[in-house]
Amino acid sequence: QVQLVESGGGLVQTGGSLRLSCLASERTFSSYRVGWFRQAPGKEREFVAAITWSGGLATYADFVKGRFTISSDSAKNTVALQMDSLKPEDTAVYYCGESVYGNDVRKPRNYNYWGQGTQVTVSS
Repeated sequence: QVQLVESGGGLVQTGGSLRLSCLASERTFSSYRVGWFRQAPGKEREFVAAITWSGGLATYADFVKGRFTISSDSAKNTVALQMDSLKPEDTAVYYCGESVYGNDVRKPRNYNYWGQGTQVTVSS
C-alpha cells in the first residue's frame, strides 16, 4: 500500500503564496491520478485539483481557476500544488490522495489512499 505525505502548509497573509507537495513512498503507475482536497472545520472534504503521475489530465475546481496550479514530477514521486493569490476562505487542511481506477476524480470516495494532511491558514 502506497503511503502519501503532504508538506508545505503554513500561515500566510491574504494575497500570498504557498507550494504544497505530495510525496509517495514508492514509484507508482503513471496513469494513476493524484488529487488535492481540502477540508475546513465543520465542512465536507472539497475537491481542489487532480493530475496523473505523468502530468496529464489536469483538472481544477472552479474556485481555484487562475490561482492554483497542479504539477507532477514523476522522477521524484511528487505532485505539487502551487497556490497564489490566497484568500482567507482558502484556510483548511489540505490532503492528497491517489485514485487507482478511472473514476470521477472530484469525488473523495474514488480515492484509495490518503495522506495525513497539511494545514493552510490565510490571515487578513
